[in-house]
Amino acid sequence: MPEASASAPRQSARTATSKPQTRDLTQGPIASTLLVFALPILAGNVLQSLNGSVNAIWVGGHLGEAALTATANANNVMFALIGAVFGISMATNILIAQSMGSKNIAQAKRVLGTSATFFGVVSLLIALLGWPLSRHLMQWMSTPEAALPLAEAYLKVIFLAIPLLFMFSFVTAALRGAGDTRTPFWFLLAVVALDMALNPLLIFGWGPVPRMGIQGSAVATLIANAVSFFALLGWLRLRRHPLWIGRRQLGLFKPDLTIVRTLVVKGLPMGVQIVMISLAMIAMISMVNEHGVQTASAYSAALQLWTYVQMPAMAIGAACSSMAAQNVGAGLWRRVSATANAGMLGNLLMTGSLIVLIVLLDRHVLGWFLPGGSPSLEVARHLNHIAIGSFLFFGVTFVLAGVVRSTGAVMAPVLILAIAMWGIRVPVARWLQPVMGVDAIWWSFPISSVCSMLMMLAYYRWGNWRQAHMLPTRQTEPAIKAPPETSENTSVDADALLNNASNCERIVMPAEVGGQPPSPVANQAQAVDKS
Repeated sequence: MPEASASAPRQSARTATSKPQTRDLTQGPIASTLLVFALPILAGNVLQSLNGSVNAIWVGGHLGEAALTATANANNVMFALIGAVFGISMATNILIAQSMGSKNIAQAKRVLGTSATFFGVVSLLIALLGWPLSRHLMQWMSTPEAALPLAEAYLKVIFLAIPLLFMFSFVTAALRGAGDTRTPFWFLLAVVALDMALNPLLIFGWGPVPRMGIQGSAVATLIANAVSFFALLGWLRLRRHPLWIGRRQLGLFKPDLTIVRTLVVKGLPMGVQIVMISLAMIAMISMVNEHGVQTASAYSAALQLWTYVQMPAMAIGAACSSMAAQNVGAGLWRRVSATANAGMLGNLLMTGSLIVLIVLLDRHVLGWFLPGGSPSLEVARHLNHIAIGSFLFFGVTFVLAGVVRSTGAVMAPVLILAIAMWGIRVPVARWLQPVMGVDAIWWSFPISSVCSMLMMLAYYRWGNWRQAHMLPTRQTEPAIKAPPETSENTSVDADALLNNASNCERIVMPAEVGGQPPSPVANQAQAVDKS
């Protein structure tokens, strides 16, 4: 007895210091919880954009235009690869969020183990195939001859960094699904800080550090991601995170083929959206280039601003997806509807305020990206006044798409985006030019954004997304009961939990009556019942 009493304080202290930083998004006020959850995502997006801008200054300003062109071409390949796996990481995020919402930790760890193996194998294959093909890829992209050797040298190192980039992105997506956006932000901050500090050191060399030129920029990216990724894994183990897979549970890394199939079938359509947006932007830039350098430079300046204008909507949409998925897993359908409404309101306030501020100060902020006295400035102001409001409608679409995807309904958002981009935006910009001139390009943005928002609102209200699910199931299977909560210092045999579960359980997602509109928004001060 004395021994047990003596160990109790030590256990309590260990529990206090190892409390996991996850957030239960199925409880508490919706609007404030969503805002607190979304802000670190927004800050992370801003950090990444600033990091890219600073690195471009070091490369372009000190190594010359050929080096800047080389990194731009190589980064296009990297972004395409990251976009291809973006959807799969989102599928992992949703699966884990649903599992956490239903208090099914065993299912969450099964998803995490399978996803980690899948991402690891895919990233290694890409690195092994891409490294020897670096020069050919740059040639296929018509990289200028002067920049080709530099682009090849840079891209080869980037391919070596791909496994670290992919795995870091995967783990942070999993943490967001578990309700934690602060930890990914802090480790992303470490990536950015290391990358920005190492860039000049490795590019120019100092003391025992050799001068590496353009390869130094890529090596900085590799080192920054490696250090932050392994530090993140160490943090998860030290804090005894609920999703941490210990030595006694290594069998969870054996791929569950049903989960792998779900990651591909549900994830690829979400990744396709990135590809469609990129291709549509290329089509728009091609049309803008036809109107000369003055118009093209004005459009480029506006694009720099629009990168930041769309960030609040993207952060809120990502937060809505994780928050809605946890509530789907818990069967709290009124909170799912309330999350959508809070997300739309947050987008209107944040994005709307940013748009108003930029319009009022557009002469000044656009001047950051254009030479003093440039005739392109007035062109940029004109097109900005027409097109910038489209991001308000884009935000509504993005938020609702995040909520809809939280159940596993991924095809409708892809089809709506395809219609908006390729059925409306690009044709309007092309076909109305004989009538409206170059203004047809600028008006195509708000026209397509409004149409996209209306289509998504219609699907949200009348679509069958509530009946969708991520994992396949037999209709006769009983609902999964959440395992009893245990303290962190209580011994739990996770292997036994997993062995008692079916090969791939469906997370409980009771659907509303088919054909009925969404549940009304519950009063946030009022308790909500499960559907």
